[in-house]
Amino acid sequence: MTPTRKKRLTIVGAVILSVGAATAVALTALQDNLTFFVSPSDVYAQTMPDDRHLRLGGLVAEGSVSRDPQSMEVSFSVTDGAHTIPVTFIGLLPTLFREGQGVIAHGRLDNGVFHAREVLARHDETYMPNEVARALDAAGTPHQVSMPGTETKSSYNY
Repeated sequence: MTPTRKKRLTIVGAVILSVGAATAVALTALQDNLTFFVSPSDVYAQTMPDDRHLRLGGLVAEGSVSRDPQSMEVSFSVTDGAHTIPVTFIGLLPTLFREGQGVIAHGRLDNGVFHAREVLARHDETYMPNEVARALDAAGTPHQVSMPGTETKSSYNY
């Protein structure tokens, strides 16, 4: 092999090694920043990754909301109809937050209690995140949307 070919082979090898290293670093950084969506049934089945930020989605269970009068801590439960997970949150909840509404809580799971750092509520009478609607349907509890001012309920279509 001539010195020119050796030099070219070394340069090509260095370029391939550099691209591979950059790809590995990017994938590792991306993996650390992923937020997984889970339903209460996923948490119960322990199919979610450990030590990760999660998005817990479902409905606020009826009669589960309690507020600490001395602080801004709120406790409630999120259900998908099959299982229920207790949630704690410190801060201001969205104005549309109430029992029976669809929510997504961002946070971490610790010993069976989900500690939320952010809580999102649906924005109108018919909206529900697709992930939450699918999880409710998979649990055998399709979400029923009650429209304000009406006595009838209509099934949610997504």
